[in-house]
Order: sequence, then C-alpha cells, then structure tokens
Amino acid sequence: MAKKTRECIIPSSGNVFADLGLLDAEELDTKTRLCAAINRIVARRRLTQAQVAQALAINQPKVSALLHYNLDGFSVERLLRFLTALGHDVEIVVKSKPRTRTARIAVIAA
Repeated sequence: MAKKTRECIIPSSGNVFADLGLLDAEELDTKTRLCAAINRIVARRRLTQAQVAQALAINQPKVSALLHYNLDGFSVERLLRFLTALGHDVEIVVKSKPRTRTARIAVIAA
C-alpha cells in the first residue's frame, strides 16, 4: 500500500532566482529577460552565430555563451547595447512604485 504524502505548493514570486534564494536574483532576472529578447531577435532574423558576432562586435564563443544563457561575462548595460546593435530601441522608465510591493526592476520586451 502506497503511503500518502502531502504536497506543499508555494506560489512563485515571479522571479525564479529569488525563489531559489540567490543573492543577486534581481540582476539575474533582468539579464535573463534581456538575453531572451536578444535570442528572440536572433531566431526571428535567422542569424548565424557568425552574423551575431559581427553585429555585436564579439567573438563566436561569446555569442554561443549568450545564446545559451551563460551570462556571467555580460553586464546589464552590455546586453542593452547588444539590443541596440541589433536594431532595437531600449526604453528605461522610472516611476513610483505601488504601496503594495517593494521597488523592483522589470524588463518587458515587446
């Protein structure tokens, strides 16, 4: 006879890195969302890694790391520059936060 176990479901905060307890969770979430936008552009335009390397002025191994979300060597600022190099506008909006939550950084890719 199988023993019944109780599952405890904890709702996500919206940031998987924070849910995992990582100290730099907000930066990791921002970098991941920016990288996802870059990956969507590359896929939509069907660019090769060599073409991406040329457009971003980086070498092919760094393109491979970027496309595989290995973001240790990439700052938020650098990822923003990559988006503009790929022909996309980047807008940064600073606004008051609602009283119901703490301040945050959000990346919304259109």
